[in-house]
Amino acid sequence: MSRILVVGAGGVGSVTVRKAAQFPDVFSDIWLASRTKSRCDAIASDLAADGKTIHTASLDADDVRATVKLLEEVRPTVLLNLALPYQDLPLMDACLEAGVHYVDTANYEPRDVAKFEYKWQWAYRERFEKAGLTAILGCGFDPGVTNAFCAYAAKHYFDEIRTVDILDANAGDHGRPFATNFNPEINIREITQRGRYWEKGVWKETDPLSVHLPYAFPHEQVGTREIYLLFHEELESLALNLRGLERIRFWMTFSQNYLTHLRVLENVGMTSIEPVMYQGHSVIPIEFLKALLPDPASLGPDTKGKTCIGCLVTGTKAGKEETKFIYNICDHEACYRELKSQAISYTAGVPPVVGAKQLLTGAWLRPGVWNIEELNPDPFMNDLGAFGLPWELREADPLAVP
Repeated sequence: MSRILVVGAGGVGSVTVRKAAQFPDVFSDIWLASRTKSRCDAIASDLAADGKTIHTASLDADDVRATVKLLEEVRPTVLLNLALPYQDLPLMDACLEAGVHYVDTANYEPRDVAKFEYKWQWAYRERFEKAGLTAILGCGFDPGVTNAFCAYAAKHYFDEIRTVDILDANAGDHGRPFATNFNPEINIREITQRGRYWEKGVWKETDPLSVHLPYAFPHEQVGTREIYLLFHEELESLALNLRGLERIRFWMTFSQNYLTHLRVLENVGMTSIEPVMYQGHSVIPIEFLKALLPDPASLGPDTKGKTCIGCLVTGTKAGKEETKFIYNICDHEACYRELKSQAISYTAGVPPVVGAKQLLTGAWLRPGVWNIEELNPDPFMNDLGAFGLPWELREADPLAVP
C-alpha cells in the first residue's frame, strides 16, 4: 500500500499533491485534507481534468481526535504535514495514536511566541521509536534539501567540513507592491526575528537584517544580490549533526522595495503578534495583515525569474582545502506551467514527496524522529532531479566574514 494523506491545501500543499499524482507507481492513493475543504476540492477538480484522482476531506489539524478519526478511516502509510508549524505537535500526536508515519517541512513554533526550535519535536524521539514509526522533520527545501546537500557533501566531497553558508536567492518578480512568497504570517515572523548563527560552539546574535553583503550567484538571471543574515531552523540541527563544523550561517535575498514596506509595517505595529483591542474585538495585527496581503498561491501566473538555493561548503579533502557550492536553480514560469505554482511553493512542496518516497520504499524507514542530515542522502539526492529539482555542483570561493 502506498496511500498518503497530505494535510494543508495552500500553495505548498497543492504542489505536493500535484507532484505526488505524477508518480502513481509510488503514490497509488492520495488524500488531501484541510480546514477549508473547498480548496482541496478545487485541486482535486483540476487533477481530475488531467485524469488523476485524489480524495478530499475536511480537517481541523489542531484537533488531535479529529485527525486520529480521519487517519483511522483513510489508513495512510504516511501523513505529509503541509499545514502551519503551530500544528506539528497535534499532528505528531495523532500519528502516534493511529500508527502512521510522519513527514513535515517546518519545525514547530508556538502561536504566541515567534520562536521556532526543534526541542518540542525532538522530545518525541522515544515515543516514535517505541511505536516503530518514523518521523522526518524539515523535509522542504530549506530546511530539507539544504540538509541533504550538507550530508551529501560530507559523505562524498569532504573529509571534514568546517563552514557552511546556506544561500537562498529569489530573483523573481510578481509585480505586486508588496507580497510574501509563502504564508505571510510565518514569513514575516521568521525574518523579523533577531539573526543568529553558530560559531565554535556558541550561538551569536545580530539585529534583524543588520548583517548583509553582496554575493554573485551562478546564474546570470539571478546575478549579484544582497544577502541578509537570518536565523533559520536547519542551522540548529546541522550545528549538532555535522561533525567538525566550526561555523554555520543562513542568508536570504530581499529587494529594497520589500525591506522598505516591511520596515513601515513594523514601525506601525502591523507585524506584531500581540493582540490589540479594536471596536471591542481582540485582533492580532499580523493575522489581519495576512488577510490583506495577496495569497501566495495567487502569485504564480505573474511571477517571472529564477530562484537559487544552495549550500556553500568549505573544508578539507585528502588534506587539501576545498570550497564547493551545491545548489538548485528553479524557474518561476516553468513551475507554473507544470504545477500552477511559483517556484517558492514548488521548491518547498516537491521535497516532502521525495522524502515520502524514501520512507515508502524503505530507504528512510527507521523508527524515531530524524532530521534529514541524519538519513542516507544518496537515494534522496538521486531522486531530486527526476522529481523536478535537479542540483548542480561548482567550485567556489568562501564567503567573506562581515
